[in-house]
Amino acid sequence: MQNLSSFILVTKNLKVEIYRNVTLPVDLFGCETWSLTLREERRLRMFENRVLRRIFGPKRDEVTGEWRKLHNEELNDLYSPNIIWVIKSRRMKWTVRVSLTSMGEKRGVFMFLMGKPEERDHVENPAVDGRIILRLIFRKWGVGA
Repeated sequence: MQNLSSFILVTKNLKVEIYRNVTLPVDLFGCETWSLTLREERRLRMFENRVLRRIFGPKRDEVTGEWRKLHNEELNDLYSPNIIWVIKSRRMKWTVRVSLTSMGEKRGVFMFLMGKPEERDHVENPAVDGRIILRLIFRKWGVGA
């Protein structure tokens, strides 16, 4: 009972930081290599929503004055990077790291990511470097290479 009462006294910001820095790294260990199905993605979102509802607590309805659970959209507004986005961004970082550091420029993965197939199509513009394309993709995803 002591642990529960002390957890209630912790601020919401601290609870979010604990979730972000303790719980998520444990839950997402090795997520760079996961291949998620839609069912698994849905279950991860359900887990995250359950944790966030526990952190942020119920909300009082302004019209009726009754307490209610937060809706998923409200949770997304309160905590922006959802778990699926984190997994996909980590997977993207890992793919680039592996392809650029350990694979070498002669390997197929590197050539695929950099847009350098062994046999170039005559329509392709050889002046466009694959690294430029990757940087544009990473900027769109907000991922640093």
